[in-house]
Amino acid sequence: MPAPAADVLIRGAGPVGCTLALALRPSGLRVALVDSPSPAPAFRPIALSYASRLILERIGAWHDLAVTPIERIVVSQAGSFGRARLDAADADVPALGYVTEYSALLSRLRAQLDGGGEPVAARCIVHAEGAPQETEGKRYAQDALVALVHTSPPSGATAFERFTVEGPLALLPLAGRYALIWSMRPEHARRRLAASEADFLRELGAAAGSAIGRATKVEHRALQPLALKVRAARVAGNEVYIGNAAQTLHPVAGQGLNLGLRDAWELARALATASDPGAPATLARFAARRRLDAGATIRITDFLAAGFAGENALLRAARGAALTALDILPAPRRFFARRMIFGASALP
Repeated sequence: MPAPAADVLIRGAGPVGCTLALALRPSGLRVALVDSPSPAPAFRPIALSYASRLILERIGAWHDLAVTPIERIVVSQAGSFGRARLDAADADVPALGYVTEYSALLSRLRAQLDGGGEPVAARCIVHAEGAPQETEGKRYAQDALVALVHTSPPSGATAFERFTVEGPLALLPLAGRYALIWSMRPEHARRRLAASEADFLRELGAAAGSAIGRATKVEHRALQPLALKVRAARVAGNEVYIGNAAQTLHPVAGQGLNLGLRDAWELARALATASDPGAPATLARFAARRRLDAGATIRITDFLAAGFAGENALLRAARGAALTALDILPAPRRFFARRMIFGASALP
């Protein structure tokens, strides 16, 4: 029987698949990367954690990537008390994260690769092609309205996460502007998508508060339905699932892509030292190592998406007390910041 044409076949040439391909280069394994083209929105902001920066540096994809650092994050609750400020110093890192555009990151990664290929026989097949259509998952009662917002004064290095009765509203600094990811009821999202610029900015100002100054312009409005999809098994035979193909998360706290990049990095480490990259035992060990990080991140984002919404007075008071405690207690603040940055490696 002829030998497989590749050791590892990666299905999906998005950021997670490309990161895996680049991370496997030093291993000497024969890697084939197959693209799964899909239309991309004109504007798709992403927040990369400091841990993701380290991964991208190690594969040579960080240099010249246009990013805006997040030096602090202010978390608040609309219409109620409770506020927490997380600083990079809390986590002993130069920045809590970095904001860029999906297209910029993907272009930087693909510039180092030879381009896509055709499906081939391989000892190990990696699925990184995005959210699994066959997995039903949990549909949130929210859509995300994504946009680019200009303000006066321009944005600096502070990100804002504001919990409203409908869902979280994130404003991420991006080259003097803010990337907006606003979760709300689907009917409100559709209305605000079609609203005039003046009406949209007025409603955004009411929801976001005064912290960002005055919103003066909005561009690239788009809607994204929100769902939680988690594949029951990360491994099946010689096939393994990473990134959105393994778990698709709510965008609150910007954890989805960062979790996927950690998947790619850990899988590269597992395959590089394996005598057979497609051996069930090799892939089972990888899945076991990813269980804590993935499971904890899924639970945290799901809790933040649902637990910080709603108008119940007692729950609002509890949320306010939790934010206040996080703001005044250094140890929990440091732990939370590092957990969001590094994943399970932040755990004691």
